[in-house]
Amino acid sequence: MSVLALKRRRVLSGMRPTGRLHLGHYHGVLRNWLRLQSEYECFFFVADWHALTTHYEESGTIDANSREMVIDWLAAGIDPAKARVFIQSRVPEHAELHLLLSMITPVGWLERVPSYKEMRNNLPDKDLDTYGFLGYALLQSADILIYRAGFVPVGEDQVAHIEITREIARRFNTLFGRERDFEDKVKAAIEAMGAEDAKSYRDLRRRYRERGDAQALESARSLLEDREDLSVDDRERLFGYLDGEGRVILPEPDHLLTEASKMPGLDGLKMSKSYGNTIELREEPDRVQKKMRTMPTDPARVRRNDPGDPERCPVWQFHLVYSDDSTREWAKSGCLSAAIGCVECKQRVIDAVIEEQTPIRSRAAEYEAQPELVQGIIEEGCSLAREAACETMEEVRRAMGLVGS
Repeated sequence: MSVLALKRRRVLSGMRPTGRLHLGHYHGVLRNWLRLQSEYECFFFVADWHALTTHYEESGTIDANSREMVIDWLAAGIDPAKARVFIQSRVPEHAELHLLLSMITPVGWLERVPSYKEMRNNLPDKDLDTYGFLGYALLQSADILIYRAGFVPVGEDQVAHIEITREIARRFNTLFGRERDFEDKVKAAIEAMGAEDAKSYRDLRRRYRERGDAQALESARSLLEDREDLSVDDRERLFGYLDGEGRVILPEPDHLLTEASKMPGLDGLKMSKSYGNTIELREEPDRVQKKMRTMPTDPARVRRNDPGDPERCPVWQFHLVYSDDSTREWAKSGCLSAAIGCVECKQRVIDAVIEEQTPIRSRAAEYEAQPELVQGIIEEGCSLAREAACETMEEVRRAMGLVGS
């Protein structure tokens, strides 16, 4: 991955606005975002165009869902002073880059993306024979590349999306990064580094190119990363020259592998709206109580004094998420010996869930009472995101010969 992207330390991630967020989203995505926003320059976006790829017949709900999603993010602790929060469709440059990349992306690349076939098989009742659905992965690539993101947090099942993004970036740079006077510009940029650093750069590049010395490559990249006197264009040329390619216009991103969400649903399966087993992020306490009190338990515990097996009980999975070691030991031993009843066992996790949700509901209520504040956060985030997107698109157009250089 280009150190230019690493230097900017940008992270990009988004969610499709298909309804209210639930605890699975919080534990699987948002808690990770809260950590990342303090460590990286983060871009978090509402992927409303992506929602259309599978829910185009339900477009009337997308705007309201987008706004509610932003409130959920803010209530969970996403800080617009640390991260750029925006809506995809309000940055039209996403669509422009998607269009331009579609001109060079082989159809076979898109058809082999694992989720393409999986979603077609998993959603047999939906008409997915559309160009938009086929181009879903390409739009994702455009989302990432337009911000020159260095990292994208994904689960293991989504790594293929990052790999195709890297391939597309590599193809674009190969096709359009080779300027007619590239060698002359590289030579001038090297000379501008000063005699000592220029010699070091040449030596490190030769060691990498002739011997495959990976450490030499990293040292050369570090040397460039520390050069504040080089223009962005010259740094990109010198990064590209290390690999024997042209100028790096669209840096290849890397994935940040995140753990799969361990948040169970009310029935013990993965928490998902499609399973109808969710607890919404802002669910009222009385509804949480009602839902969790009626959760299924170990079927072997027919009567109060029947011993049970925690491993067969969905409530135990909630203890694994919410309880400390001592509470887990109490629940496990109490279940195995029938010393405690299921209602008593459930109440411990019910209280923990409500405690977690209380500050989130409180912050959400504040934002709901100030719609103009939420609108302002969205508008500012979209404006800042568009600035970065426009910067990339200017270089993309110039590289492709669509505007005068």
